[in-house]
Amino acid sequence: MIGRLALSFLLGGTTALLAQAAPTASRAGDLQIGIGYTLASPGYFPQHFQGGAANADFDFRPHLGIEAEFHQVNSPSGNQSYERTYEIGARYFRTYGPLVPYVKGMIGRGIFNYPFGQANFAYTMYAAAAGADLKVRPWLNVRGEYEFQKWSGFTNGSIDPKLVTIGVAYHFGGTSSLR
Repeated sequence: MIGRLALSFLLGGTTALLAQAAPTASRAGDLQIGIGYTLASPGYFPQHFQGGAANADFDFRPHLGIEAEFHQVNSPSGNQSYERTYEIGARYFRTYGPLVPYVKGMIGRGIFNYPFGQANFAYTMYAAAAGADLKVRPWLNVRGEYEFQKWSGFTNGSIDPKLVTIGVAYHFGGTSSLR
């Protein structure tokens, strides 16, 4: 009796022994956070502004993600003029070995500070950009990007800044199936 019970237990339990484990490398997405140096043609002054940028990308599907971005570029003349933008939008990318080219479309808020603090106004702005990340290490990317912005409702005519940014980004999690 005990022998039959043990035999049925062993034979019945073999299906559980052959079960596959859930994949351990799956996750909700890919995250990278970066900083950069930005050179801008502000669209209002004939001079170039320079400053910094910060960005965070979250890729939740192969080739598709979202990006949040911040730029602060200042006039080199010391007249306290600057352009500051806060943007968020969609990002489409492809992977070719260590090279990850991308395009993105964003919407946000642009703040323009007039010379010597005469006025400070905020505008809705739209941006389109193209760039590429270069994987230097599994956790480190170097980025180059060109961005075109269009600010709507600018007080003194239209403004369409153009920005070039070069930077680095920390890629959380090393390699990924999404990239």
